[in-house]
Amino acid sequence: MRKDYWLVVRFFVMDLPEPGVYGRGELDFVRLFELVVSRVSDGSCGAAAFFLGIVKRKGRGEVDVEKLHMESYEEHANKALKRICEEVTGEYGLRFVGIWHLVGVLNVGEPVVFVAAAGESRDEVFRGLRTAVERYKREPALFKKEVYIDGTGKWLEGA
Repeated sequence: MRKDYWLVVRFFVMDLPEPGVYGRGELDFVRLFELVVSRVSDGSCGAAAFFLGIVKRKGRGEVDVEKLHMESYEEHANKALKRICEEVTGEYGLRFVGIWHLVGVLNVGEPVVFVAAAGESRDEVFRGLRTAVERYKREPALFKKEVYIDGTGKWLEGA
């Protein structure tokens, strides 16, 4: 059987994947949402919040974007994303925090990152989610290149 078939089969029968960096097509964010909800639906959480980052048409400087090239130093990025999840969980007293970021070529309108937070209170969940989003933009070794409709491109800081 084909390798990509096994990726899909493995994802649908496995538990929630570890926070980290995944190639385009390796994660189904709808299924990821379902797995997070299943993980936190035992009655211990009063709130769950989610952030979905999507490739937007207007890039920095209001230039029209055709696609993004997302790259990472995977080992560093995975460690940083797991550390962010652990630290935000502790800082806000949350039950769960997860960050999953895609790498590869992503088109306008496609999701690029999924962040989830769950805990007893919506106030802590919202604050924790915001902190996790802001930190993933700064800390992991993630690199973003906007490719514009005129064929030019630019690498950006703060993926």
